[in-house]
Amino acid sequence: MNYSNTIKTSFISIPENESLARVICASFISQLDPTIEELTDVKTAVSEAVTNSIVHGYSSKGNGMIFMDCTIENECFTVEIKDNGKGIEDIEKAMEPMYTSCPEAERSGMGFTVMETFMDSVKVNSVVGVGTKVTMKKVIKSKLL
Repeated sequence: MNYSNTIKTSFISIPENESLARVICASFISQLDPTIEELTDVKTAVSEAVTNSIVHGYSSKGNGMIFMDCTIENECFTVEIKDNGKGIEDIEKAMEPMYTSCPEAERSGMGFTVMETFMDSVKVNSVVGVGTKVTMKKVIKSKLL
């Protein structure tokens, strides 16, 4: 069955909007009839990506916008989280488990590891001073409604 759908949304970079992003993705992906586990995986990965934008991209100042695009192509769900924050100097280092650029904020350094654990693919593009884009994909094995 060929099926596609897309939504685009944006919100200010405050912690309260992390839960909004989770709900938006959960509502959108529900048309694929995911299992509870698949739904939880996506919500967890989205939470980590949005939190990274808030904490690292904008230093928790609430002074920026986060852009979230969700797409369904057949059974593949893609979510793109983008910010215009400070960017990541060394993506490879940032993606290492337990690495955090904010140890004073008691961050665990597991955000990218969590994203990679729960999604089928995670790609990170970043330019210092321009921002970061995280693109994650998950194949939903349940059938379309």
